[in-house]
Amino acid sequence: MDNQANKLRNLMNKNEEKAGKRTHFIAITSGKGGVGKSTISANLANVLAGNNYKVGLFDADIGLANLDVILNVRVQKNLLHVLRGECSLEDILIEVKPNLWLIPGESGDEILKYNDKNIYERFLNQASILDGLDFLIIDTGAGIGGNILNFLEMADEVVVVTVPDPAAITDAYATIKTTSKTKENLLMLFNVVKSENEALRVFENIKKVASANIKNPLNLELLGHLSASKEVSASIKKRTLFSDENTNASDEVKALASKLLYRLEQKVLDDVSNRSFSSFFRKIIERF
Repeated sequence: MDNQANKLRNLMNKNEEKAGKRTHFIAITSGKGGVGKSTISANLANVLAGNNYKVGLFDADIGLANLDVILNVRVQKNLLHVLRGECSLEDILIEVKPNLWLIPGESGDEILKYNDKNIYERFLNQASILDGLDFLIIDTGAGIGGNILNFLEMADEVVVVTVPDPAAITDAYATIKTTSKTKENLLMLFNVVKSENEALRVFENIKKVASANIKNPLNLELLGHLSASKEVSASIKKRTLFSDENTNASDEVKALASKLLYRLEQKVLDDVSNRSFSSFFRKIIERF
């Protein structure tokens, strides 16, 4: 573990030497569970890491943290242990593959309810080890709980994942409506669709309803879609990442990553402020 921490520190220090270093924060959320949000988070992070970006994957799905299962890695300690003061942040980081680190969350406890000021300060000091990340992919819980909304408000991009199912669409719309109170720009991603046309049709219907009923300024955009695929289902069962294979599903998630990269590059041109993992979490913690 010490060797891993030293390796991580050296990697991050190289990035910190670059002027204007900025971590991009992407929150992947959904209105209900079971729509593939975590699988998409893991594969999107994998694609970015494969393109030589340094990526942290934060399992913020409080109560149902499962990225370790998807990534087929063993988690011994998680963020709850750090916030209890039982270990350091370095101790819980898992290098999944080159450029990709998992930051394990906790299943079953509200980890951000721990309000020991000294422990938080120590955590924030330790968090600087991840300030060299290019991206932090935040796999949030489903729904619109208070903790989830804090992550969504602070993220650079919020991606709402849904499937073309009436119940899932209804819950996705509820998430969009609530999030629009603090976030003007939102992205939608449709999973397990029959075709691109199906994704476009459902998206246009949601956008029409949102335009008619949401009074807050809202720019709702379609990020893209992932088709229903046997390869994706098989990868989930095998605990592998479908984005490592040469399949249509892999091409689709790579297209999603390219579109996100383009959007974020445009934002950098408009916003030259530095943002880091530690500053992001300081702002999150200050809200509790």
